[in-house]
Amino acid sequence: MDTATTFPPFAASAEIEAQADERISHYPDDQKRSAVLPLLHIIQHNFGFISKEATEWVAQKLGLEPMQVYEVVSFYPGLREYAPGKFHFRVCRTLSCAMAGSAELMERICELTGIDRSNSDSHHHPIAVSPCGKWSVEFAECLASCGTGPVCLVNDDFHEAVAPEKAEELLNRYKA
Repeated sequence: MDTATTFPPFAASAEIEAQADERISHYPDDQKRSAVLPLLHIIQHNFGFISKEATEWVAQKLGLEPMQVYEVVSFYPGLREYAPGKFHFRVCRTLSCAMAGSAELMERICELTGIDRSNSDSHHHPIAVSPCGKWSVEFAECLASCGTGPVCLVNDDFHEAVAPEKAEELLNRYKA
């Protein structure tokens, strides 16, 4: 399933325009390009990812070329170019979580959701989405809870000490 169909197409609502204008107002006119990251964060928060159309809108808004905005989107791993699933799992992979079983947790989540990560393990394509589009996964760098690993975020919900055998229980919390 193409998960882009589960997200609304990009259109800058009056609210997004107002948020963008407010962020841009923090910069002098000759430096408004500095608002590129704040605008991209607004878009990702509202749409789940940053589409080509959104990149073009930010470029127009800041007087930049679309490629200049795309360079920022493609550089930062926290910015997504592709739609995640409805429930997006970010599993910490840094040392303490890895030692606590984060790779096994990722494998179990993928097994339970039917996710194939074989084409998604790179900087430019870090997200793998389930065939139904409901679930997605990616590894994350340190989620700042080294003593309680493995840890993960599901959308914005933080979960600690998620042993691989607890993966099914965690998934059941997000069935809606």
